[in-house]
Amino acid sequence: MSALDAAMYVLHLVFGGVWTGSVVFVTVGILPTAQDGTANAEPLRAVVEKLRWVSRASALVLLASGGHMAGTLYTVESLTGSSRGHLVLTMVALWLGLAALVEIGSSKLADGFDQKKVRQPARGARPFFLAASVVAAGLLVVGGLLASPTLV
Repeated sequence: MSALDAAMYVLHLVFGGVWTGSVVFVTVGILPTAQDGTANAEPLRAVVEKLRWVSRASALVLLASGGHMAGTLYTVESLTGSSRGHLVLTMVALWLGLAALVEIGSSKLADGFDQKKVRQPARGARPFFLAASVVAAGLLVVGGLLASPTLV
């Protein structure tokens, strides 16, 4: 394995872990606080903006690192004709879903926070963040399967 390949694997794993972890943290740590009204809109807005930054940066890094790995490890035939290839394509679909769910959920929160509202935006964003957390867990499961040469 070349140094570039190793760097791509490391970047992919680190950014994937940070992204999925931050989404789950917002879902189980931040949203309940916002829903019960014990936090103000301004600090929550800063958290949402950081989540957006992490999400967008992670999406770009995962696109670049995953694209490199797919380009060096797979052909079109192996992506579409093997179980490992199907897992890679599943990961891409989950990645797109996670990015969309985080953008929608964080937009709902930010719009409400701009109006100095907390409870209602958190309730409106909750389904999107719950779905995003499930997708994030799915990404980690698929990543684990891809990392295990004996399972697939």
